[in-house]
Order: sequence, then C-alpha cells, then structure tokens
Amino acid sequence: MNSYFYVFLISMVPLIELRGAIPVAYVVKAANPDFNLLTAYILIAIGNMLPVPIIYFFARKVLIWGKDKPVIGGFFTFCLEKGEKGGQKLKEKAGRGLFVALMLFVGIPLPGTGAWTGTLAASILDMDFKSSILAVICGVALAGCIIGVLCSLGLGAYIGVTA
Repeated sequence: MNSYFYVFLISMVPLIELRGAIPVAYVVKAANPDFNLLTAYILIAIGNMLPVPIIYFFARKVLIWGKDKPVIGGFFTFCLEKGEKGGQKLKEKAGRGLFVALMLFVGIPLPGTGAWTGTLAASILDMDFKSSILAVICGVALAGCIIGVLCSLGLGAYIGVTA
C-alpha cells in the first residue's frame, strides 16, 4: 500500500508529474511482483489531475493579485504577460483547434509540458473549464501511454531522469 501512495504523491509534484511517477512504478514492480501496474496507473492519473481544478480557478487570480506587490510583482507581471502573449499566439495558430493543441501540449512528455503548465495556460487563455479539463485529461492519458510504452521498452530510467 505504501508504494501506491508513494507513486500517487510523486504524480502530484510539479514538473515531475505522471512522467516521473510511471517509471518509479515500473521500478517498484521490478522489486515487488505483486505490485499492480494498472492500479498504479489509475492512482498516478488521479494524482496528476487532482491539482488541475485548483490551478485553473486560482492561478490567474493569484498572479493578478500579486502583480502589484513589492517583492513578487515583477515576476507575477512577467508570468501574466508571457502567458497572455503566448496564449494569444497559440489561439491564432490553433484557431478552433485549441482543444487539440492543449491536449497535445499536455500529452507529449517533454520537460515543462504537463497538466500543471497546460492548465495554467488554459486559465490564462480563459478557455472554457470543461473543455480545458477534458483536454488535460486526454493529454494526461496520452502521456501515460507514451511513458508506459517507453518504460516497457526499458527506457523508463532515462525518462524519469529527464522529465
């Protein structure tokens, strides 16, 4: 039970998220044959998605609140401006395909592209909550499949270190 909780917690950590938790689950499976990877995948996906609604509803508000504060204002303003500029470019390029663009952004397991970052982008872009969450869920599922295949091919340790 502790191993399941451990991979669940790892999947909630920003930047590590699902792409770091799945290789850990494979390592645990190698050490403990009774460890169920399907159960681990489900817990990892849930753990990765738990912070998403909080990020969607509060990240932009926190950035707006902090943009005029003495110590953090400059950084918060930078984040807002960068997010809005990037979001507008993404909207222009993606057009009606913004859902697919967000799903692929979250789903392709590269450093800095995950559920946390994708949800923050959706929040800054004022995307609809339901479509944002659905795109992030689909992206998390896609990333899980990609990482799972790479781990089954023996590339899990490399993925866990670089993601």
